[in-house]
Amino acid sequence: MSKQTIFKGIATALVTPMTEQGIDYENFAKLVEFQINSGIDALVVCGTTGEASTLTDEEHRDAIAFVVKQTAGRVPVIAGTGSNDTAYAIELSTHAKEAGADALLLVTPYYNKATQKGLVRMFNEITEAVDLPAILYNVPSRTGCNMLPKTYRELAENPRIVAVKEAGGNISAVAETINLCGDKLDVYSGNDDQIVPVMSLGGIGAISVLSNLMPAETAKMARLYLEGKVKESAAMQIDFIPLINALFCEVNPIPVKAAMEKMGYCGSFIRSPLTEMEPENKEKLFAIMKAHKLI
Repeated sequence: MSKQTIFKGIATALVTPMTEQGIDYENFAKLVEFQINSGIDALVVCGTTGEASTLTDEEHRDAIAFVVKQTAGRVPVIAGTGSNDTAYAIELSTHAKEAGADALLLVTPYYNKATQKGLVRMFNEITEAVDLPAILYNVPSRTGCNMLPKTYRELAENPRIVAVKEAGGNISAVAETINLCGDKLDVYSGNDDQIVPVMSLGGIGAISVLSNLMPAETAKMARLYLEGKVKESAAMQIDFIPLINALFCEVNPIPVKAAMEKMGYCGSFIRSPLTEMEPENKEKLFAIMKAHKLI
């Protein structure tokens, strides 16, 4: 166990319900209640799934404050405050702390990228400026910037950097990271199809897209693993694979927003440059959701 574990199990990377006028807070509240009442372990607001990249600065801050207030301390709230501009990440992170967030989710810098030295400097600067525990977020398919296990080892010495959301898809790198960092860094899967595989190496859960739809079931899968019921947990992981594949057949969060609209937790609006899901893909997704009795 690391110096400060934020959560064990599953945190939902929340979608952000929207209309053409802005954030739909009525449905946002309903979604938060659904998650907490279903036994989710933590919530992430303004991550990739929350369309953080197209939220205005005001919307980003308001969404964090809203989820903190709605959650009212029942589960940890992790605020996505990463940026490819260190100064702006510090601004957003400062606001998240003031709003009452429990932790930060800091993505690697996208587009301008960084060397490994630059990543160390950036994350140390943010966490030096803002006194909150931080989860680093490695998603090279989106950012073009990959964090290496030896970089995690260096950053794990920072007392405020407590965990990583690893969405690189490289199980060997996860194993190496856990070997190098030991109990100085908690590891969460950032890919729904690798929750149990990452936990089998010593990870303690996941930050999940799937759990928007299935918070109780996804949390149960992680809990079973943590209780030592590995076969049951693995069986659930395998059973969820077709649904997970459908949720990622187009760019996230296009499919999960279509799913959540069908379940009544948001409207169909998704912000440009993302577009609504292709009809044939939507049909396949809904068929699998019906098989799981979600609709």
